[in-house]
Amino acid sequence: MTNEQTDHGPSDAKSQYVDTTATGIETMYLTFAVGEEGYGVPIGIVTEIVGMQKIMSVPDVPRYVKGVINLRGKVIPLLDVRLRFGMPERAYDDRTVVIVLQVDDAPVGLIVDRVSDVVDIPTDQIDSAGFGVSDGRSVVSGLGRSDDRVTILLNVPVLVSDADLALQLPQTA
Repeated sequence: MTNEQTDHGPSDAKSQYVDTTATGIETMYLTFAVGEEGYGVPIGIVTEIVGMQKIMSVPDVPRYVKGVINLRGKVIPLLDVRLRFGMPERAYDDRTVVIVLQVDDAPVGLIVDRVSDVVDIPTDQIDSAGFGVSDGRSVVSGLGRSDDRVTILLNVPVLVSDADLALQLPQTA
């Protein structure tokens, strides 16, 4: 077997990314861009990436909660990361996508400018954020170093806290 061959073969979807068998999923991050910055979320909570869809608006939610989509019969609240971070709003284009995450048994969609790739960032390559909110509720969990770039790793439960998950309709008895 040469260095270029794997047990998975060239048609395996993982082969276009980092070999997850060597490092484990715990150190893998889906990276994406919002504005000029690169961000990352743990790949283990990503369920899928979909293109923009018709968004149904919901009243009385923060401005960054764009509404909900119906994705194959599942209602998913959408959070525009650009607005969540206080950046100016911009029109969605053909590179704008929704990253669907599973957070505390609830699906949540993040609207981002574009998806970059999946990268392996070992724990020893992550620096503590060390700035922001002093009570540990910062949206930034750390700064990951990979090759020549720094990726802002997001604390997803904090990012989608408050009104975002409250969009889940209460169960009727």
